[in-house]
Amino acid sequence: MAAMNMNQEQFEQAIREEKPVLVDFWAPWCGYCRRIGPAYEKIGEEYADSLAVGKINIDEEPRLAGAEGIEVIPTLVLYQNGKAVDSITAPGSKAEIDRFIQGALAK
Repeated sequence: MAAMNMNQEQFEQAIREEKPVLVDFWAPWCGYCRRIGPAYEKIGEEYADSLAVGKINIDEEPRLAGAEGIEVIPTLVLYQNGKAVDSITAPGSKAEIDRFIQGALAK
C-alpha cells in the first residue's frame, strides 16, 4: 500500500490504532524529500501487513510539524501506541530506512 498523505485529524487517528505508524514529514520543495520518496513508497508496500505508512506535508500542516518537533526534513518518525518511538532524519537509502524500522520496532 502506498503512503497516505495525512492531515492532522488523520494523523491523530492513525497513531491511536494498534498497528505502528511510520510518518514521513516532508515538503514538495525539498529535493532530498523527493529523492527518497520512491524508497519510502516501497517501504509502504513491503511493510503493509505490519506497519501503516503516511506522509505529512509540513507546508500544509505546520502546527503538527511544530508540535512533533520536526526541525529538519525529511524526518521519519515511528509511532506506536500513540507515542513517537524513534525517528531518523534524512535517511540515505531504503536499506537505511529498513534498518531504522527493524531497530525501532525491536525497542
